[in-house]
Amino acid sequence: MKATCHCGAVVLEVTLIDGLRTAQRCNCSFCRRRAAPVVVARKQDLTVVKGESALTLYQWGTQTARHHFCKFCGIYMFHNQRANPDHVGVNMGALEGVNPADFEPIRWSDGVNHPSDRQTVKPELKPE
Repeated sequence: MKATCHCGAVVLEVTLIDGLRTAQRCNCSFCRRRAAPVVVARKQDLTVVKGESALTLYQWGTQTARHHFCKFCGIYMFHNQRANPDHVGVNMGALEGVNPADFEPIRWSDGVNHPSDRQTVKPELKPE
C-alpha cells in the first residue's frame, strides 16, 4: 500500500501484517490528541520512498515510541510501537484509497495503562 502526507513531501510503501483488520486507536495522552487510527506493519515492511529528510521525530516518556511526522504539513505518518519494537503503526488516514470512517467502530487499545510505563517500586529503606 502507499501512504502520503497531505502536501506530498512524504511517500511510504508498506505491507500490512493483516491488511486493515489491525486498525486501532490508542487512548494514551499523545494518541488521544493525535486521533489518527493506525494499522500495523513489520518495521522491515515499511519503506520511505520519498521525503525521508521531510520527516521529523517526536518522542517523550520512555522514548520507546518514535512518532514520525511530515515537517511541512504536520501529518503523522507512522510510529515505532512500544508494545512490539519490530512493528510500526501507520496512519490509516494516510493510506491511499482508505477512509477510516468506513471502518468504524475502530477498536481502542489501552495506552494509558501500558506496561512499559509502570515504574518499578523501590523497597522502603529501613534505618539500621
